[in-house]
Amino acid sequence: MTTDNTELSAAQPTILSFVKDVPNLCSLAGLACTLLSIYCSILGVYYAAMIGMIWAVAFDWADGLIARRMKDRTGTDQVFGGQLDVLIDIVSYGVAPTILLLSYGNFHPVLLVGAFLMLAAGVVRLSYFSTFGLSDDSRYTGLALDNNSLILVFVFLLEGLLSQGVFTVVLYASCVTLAALNVSPIKTPKFSGNPRNVYLLALYTLAITAVYSWKLL
Repeated sequence: MTTDNTELSAAQPTILSFVKDVPNLCSLAGLACTLLSIYCSILGVYYAAMIGMIWAVAFDWADGLIARRMKDRTGTDQVFGGQLDVLIDIVSYGVAPTILLLSYGNFHPVLLVGAFLMLAAGVVRLSYFSTFGLSDDSRYTGLALDNNSLILVFVFLLEGLLSQGVFTVVLYASCVTLAALNVSPIKTPKFSGNPRNVYLLALYTLAITAVYSWKLL
């Protein structure tokens, strides 16, 4: 029995061995961007939060592109990477937007409803995807969560044109609408699986970064 356990322990990789995997490093870089976004949202530096949010999506898409081009990844690497992606998605596309909404609205209690709806929709949607995957026609059921960030960083461009009260309503409505779309039965294409879309996202990321960097200055 001791010998069997020793052999099993020797065969099982260590936790940190997966950190060396390039796609996983890319995923963790996206998590770092999400942490920056959350931190800046709490501080009220929202333009910097937008930069962190869009770069989190860029790294999320890049890790999948890199993973598909690596020929030496094992089945265990793929499973671990998939689980890591799901957990990071909860933070990037669930927690970060809700903190943005709460912080921008000065943490008013009424915002908790919309924040919970968005966070709950994200968790439910990810659980559904983990269970059933893509639909039969290789499309997502419901709006993929990464679209939430892509849309919110664009919506936030209106922030300087509206009063804080009005824009809080706009942001609240946007978050609730996205939450409804996340768990809806609509079919949406898997944009992140196309290399051309990854390059388009790179251009969008650079453009958004430039705009919000200019606003910060």
